[in-house]
Amino acid sequence: MLSRIKKSKKTRPTGGHFAIVASRYNPRYVNGMLRAAQRCLAAAGVESIKVIRVPGAFEIPVVVAKLAAMRSPPLGAIICLGVILRGVTSHAQHIGEAVSQALAQIQIQTGIPIIHEVLLLENEGQARMRCLSREHNRGAEAAQTALEMKRTMERVTSSLSASARERCTRGP
Repeated sequence: MLSRIKKSKKTRPTGGHFAIVASRYNPRYVNGMLRAAQRCLAAAGVESIKVIRVPGAFEIPVVVAKLAAMRSPPLGAIICLGVILRGVTSHAQHIGEAVSQALAQIQIQTGIPIIHEVLLLENEGQARMRCLSREHNRGAEAAQTALEMKRTMERVTSSLSASARERCTRGP
């Protein structure tokens, strides 16, 4: 069942740098997700949003890998947006699986949250609902996830740093 996007409560400004890698293929739907993601990030007070457009979904991982390898400015998260509409062959399935596996691997290798909203959909009705609707827009959901993961990673890093400081002050 398709869930509604939760309206985020006003919180302190998030700050930080974020990137969005978005496919140009199926532009009506991807642009709908992109606009929603940008609105959500801007409303949260992020410092910068770098948007990079690529030809299609298959090209997203190589750009994400390049962004993740560049450590300046440090990115809070990278959001990936694309729409793959299933056709009569298995091509769409192969593209979707390859993108998913590549993005997961990049995230694990770099420790940077990669938010995967490259959607493999059955038809344009599903695309309209998930990409153009305010209540179910997966671009807004991706931005909310990116913001949450940035905060989570900061807490984890802070916790690990505190543990290391404790070990140093206690001695052997």
